[in-house]
Amino acid sequence: MEKVILNIDKEGPSQKKIDDKKPLVSVITVVLNSPLFLEETIKSVINQSYDNVEYIIIDGNSTDNTINVIRKYENSISYWISEKDSGMYDALSKGFLLTNGELICYLNAGDLLFPKAIESAVQFFNETNTKWFTGLRSICNQKGISAGVDLPYQYKKNLILKGVYGRNLPFIQQESTIWHKDLMPLVDIDFLKNLKLAGDYYLWTCFSKKENLNIINTLIGTFRKHEGQLSENISKYWKEVSTFTKKNNVTTYPAIFFELCMWAVHPRIRTIFKKTVWHLNFANGVWEK
Repeated sequence: MEKVILNIDKEGPSQKKIDDKKPLVSVITVVLNSPLFLEETIKSVINQSYDNVEYIIIDGNSTDNTINVIRKYENSISYWISEKDSGMYDALSKGFLLTNGELICYLNAGDLLFPKAIESAVQFFNETNTKWFTGLRSICNQKGISAGVDLPYQYKKNLILKGVYGRNLPFIQQESTIWHKDLMPLVDIDFLKNLKLAGDYYLWTCFSKKENLNIINTLIGTFRKHEGQLSENISKYWKEVSTFTKKNNVTTYPAIFFELCMWAVHPRIRTIFKKTVWHLNFANGVWEK
């Protein structure tokens, strides 16, 4: 049986067929006046090796060539809309309310998925049934050339809830993080849509109240570093994070120090202390710890 999801623009509907036999993966992109970077993002999603993808684009009423870029690829887009919003996370909240997928992730305009990212994520989910997971951390420059890749050590629930990742410990990469739809009821959409900078970290705190963040040793997405990004407002970002995270106490700082030491150790050695990373077994193609 096939589901039919409407591809709706301001002029009328078209149809995109979704295969019911494989888990549907919803990918959301929010954009405002970023046509050059958006095109590369769209291509990275629609050219995935996995074909059961619901792609949703929420545009904040762009006044440049962005809409023309969307129209160029609209036959491969499940749903898109262009209208004014109150910020990035207001737009993202609209996208979340539209998703039908079993697995969900989002990319900002300019960020990229690696070619087999969704295929890898679906295989991992099918084999382990974990509720949210993140891959290798990856950054590329303005031209899309990789400028750094590393394997995370671990992300602890209690430290996520205290807002230390990205400030005291290495960050959780949003572009490489995918979660199950069962976690979305944990998110207060009305609160999320009013955030201006730290909506990603708010999502991590919501998910951490129930599930551990798993790490898989594979490439999922990459963050493109370029001028004019919201992430450049770092002091305002952390001020916003403090509005929904717990305060540090006397036990937090020793925990942070220990984790910093573990992050500094080579991946092959740190497994002696704790096996926290899922690896693909090359012999049988199965994910295992």
